[in-house]
Amino acid sequence: MSLFDNSHLWKQLHSMDAGQWADSLQQQSEAALLPDKHGKLNHWIAAWNQLPAPTGAKIDASGDAVSVQGSISAEERESLRETLMTLHPWRKGPFNFFGLPLDTEWRSNLKWDRVAAGVDFRERLVLDVGCGNGYYGWRMLNAGAKMVVGLDPMPMYLMQFECVRRYAADDVPHFVLPLTDSAIPERLHLFDVTVSMGVLYHRTSPIDHLQSLWESLRPRGTLVLETLILESDSETVLVPVDRYAKMRNVWFIPSVPMLIRWLLRTGFRDIQVLDVSPTTSSEQRRTEWMTFESLSDFLHPEDDTRTIEGYPGPRRALLTATRA
Repeated sequence: MSLFDNSHLWKQLHSMDAGQWADSLQQQSEAALLPDKHGKLNHWIAAWNQLPAPTGAKIDASGDAVSVQGSISAEERESLRETLMTLHPWRKGPFNFFGLPLDTEWRSNLKWDRVAAGVDFRERLVLDVGCGNGYYGWRMLNAGAKMVVGLDPMPMYLMQFECVRRYAADDVPHFVLPLTDSAIPERLHLFDVTVSMGVLYHRTSPIDHLQSLWESLRPRGTLVLETLILESDSETVLVPVDRYAKMRNVWFIPSVPMLIRWLLRTGFRDIQVLDVSPTTSSEQRRTEWMTFESLSDFLHPEDDTRTIEGYPGPRRALLTATRA
């Protein structure tokens, strides 16, 4: 697979009468990847070019780790470690490249298990907003998705995705574009399933985000939403004074009843709460592939049920809803 080759996606969208959107996505993606916008992009591309290229390599996403399978030498594996570390930090995963395990910050397989237990991806056209490095997209394809289109503005995550996709067949229906939900036009009404996990609380307008997700779905399409929530039976919302768990870009943390109200107001129905779980260090922690601060550094040193700022500790809800 060639680097940043999304020609199959553009062709597919044109065949689904979404050619105008395909052309817009192509233009926006190319503009987002201009070398002068990202000082490290050429460095990351050079690392991608150093990846080993054994014949017969393939991707297996049936296990907890998304694995690139094939045969390389011990010397190549040691060089591979250095090459992949160029793209540190690896946050979502785990992955395995030719027997080299990547123990990422998030054990994303745990979240995937919660999603897979309540969502049917078979023969579905999927949009994954805020997809990171595409870990979940590979799991969705393995679960039977027809095609997965991911949006994430971070070029490092795109390059991590491209390191995996390099070993996929040319027509693999999985794509990550360096864009946000702002790329979703009004009245798109295209996808069977739209996924937004870990995005809502980063939006200054959660209602606008939910409306864009609604616009992406065909009638009776399914929204999969995962977000930080406030533990309360009331319709309430936490707005941090400054930071939440050391994050500046956390704006609104609703209770589940408030989140349901937001979903109803934006046109969703049949809302189901699949899971509510605290985030613990068994799911998010620093590793050799993510050596920066992680969850344990964000919690209060004397009370790990609260953030370092004194707010209730991170708790996440997973919901599904249907576009009316």
